[in-house]
Amino acid sequence: MLAEATTTEISKEKEPKTFEDSRKIAKQGGVIAGNTRKEIEEKTGKSVITKQNAKKLTKGKDNEIDLE
Repeated sequence: MLAEATTTEISKEKEPKTFEDSRKIAKQGGVIAGNTRKEIEEKTGKSVITKQNAKKLTKGKDNEIDLE
């Protein structure tokens, strides 16, 4: 989700005119999100990737993420 949000914001600012421009912006968003994920994992010592389904995670506040 971070990559999508980042890409959307960059795209709003840059206003790409061609598919190639859009592709470059999407790549930038992915790189930013990837770097952020790696930094979070480095700081916490845990993976932020989970096998759990995102829909199940958002259904209720009682759901917990199993990070193992």
